[in-house]
Amino acid sequence: MTAPTQAAPPITTVSQELFARARQVTPGGVNSPVRAFKSVGGTPRFIASAQGAYLTDADGNTLLDYIGSWGPMILGHNHAAVREAILEAAVHGTSFGAPGWREVALAELVTRLTGTQKVRFVSSGTEATMSALRLARGFTGRKYILKFRGNYHGHADGLLVEAGSGLMTNADALGQAAPSSAGVPPEYAGLTLVAEYNDPAALDALMAARGHEIAAVIFEPVVGNAGVLLPTPEFVAALHRSREGGTLLIADEVMTGFRLALGGATELLNLTPDLICWGKIIGGGLPVGAYGGRAEVMEYVSPQGPVYQAGTLSGNPLAMAAGLATLTALENDSGLYERLDNYTARLAQGLAQAAADAGVTVCINRIGSMLTVFFQAGPVASYTDAARSDTAAFATWFQGMLARGVYWAPSQFESIFVGAAHGDTELAATLSAARASFQELKEAK
Repeated sequence: MTAPTQAAPPITTVSQELFARARQVTPGGVNSPVRAFKSVGGTPRFIASAQGAYLTDADGNTLLDYIGSWGPMILGHNHAAVREAILEAAVHGTSFGAPGWREVALAELVTRLTGTQKVRFVSSGTEATMSALRLARGFTGRKYILKFRGNYHGHADGLLVEAGSGLMTNADALGQAAPSSAGVPPEYAGLTLVAEYNDPAALDALMAARGHEIAAVIFEPVVGNAGVLLPTPEFVAALHRSREGGTLLIADEVMTGFRLALGGATELLNLTPDLICWGKIIGGGLPVGAYGGRAEVMEYVSPQGPVYQAGTLSGNPLAMAAGLATLTALENDSGLYERLDNYTARLAQGLAQAAADAGVTVCINRIGSMLTVFFQAGPVASYTDAARSDTAAFATWFQGMLARGVYWAPSQFESIFVGAAHGDTELAATLSAARASFQELKEAK
């Protein structure tokens, strides 16, 4: 076999200098853990600008981006309609601490697209899930919640139990037992019950034994924070059965909402949750979260009901403008989701072929515009399956891709995201880099 061509190391002097400065004033030098490249090694790239499917780092290197700000940039970076909407809103003020017309318009659009009846805006996905769980407890009068291993629902105390990618990546520092983060009292974690994703029998058994105590079952319809995991029809049926004793079903669509369909994974998988949580795309790249559902439940939220939740910047005009522009563009482009699915299917096929040609074992999970390359034989259907992946092999392949100008998610346990700006040119460049990186990995073993 001919040795692969080594990619010339890019110049990253400015990123290295910025990272060194950042480590002096910010924990780990980053404001969100996976950005630190801890599991893949090397220096994270500090980004100066973005356009379409590309990033430009502080050293002037161009990177073909498959992170999309971890999902929001489904239309591509710096999309003209979104940018102009933000600028137009900013002319009139950035925050009022009072209601504005845009939050009404976005709530009307979200409820229409998703089939929910009422929605409340917050400023992050963590706020959305935390608030939805408080609402479920207030509505049902029960205190326990049930989540699934490897599902990440934000960093609220009661949810940092068996909680997905960031915690899997840094497991050496966190230990084996729940809770999975220091600083979370075990009393909080004790109110969170955990089951295996895609194990309908275990879910049924747990609900039969303790369903009368459980306020809500919260789940990612498609898991993205243990890598992409797809639910089986049997598991979806078991999720619906969990509602039979009065437990609320909460779909965490912070990642999948408006990405897999206009109605999200809820529409695509024919789910009927009581509450849905959103983030990322709903804000068009600005900090936004939301939770919504049927009116009977949502009317328990203050000031209409007894469940308190508030936020100074909730519904601020810049975020609402970005969300309105993004969702309007998605609704107006009737062929977008088909194009995203087609591109990502071709990407999956090309990656699988490139790995096979190099003699590297991988399992690729994909749905719509989300994809993970697991470095193992598979199948991968659960957190336990995902954890068997060869993270060292992934790190080597990731560095090969980055050296060739492709910015992949810097963790084995993450999804990548395809956007509307990815086309044939980007696909060809990605697969060329992947072929060389797979061959380089094989030679290194």
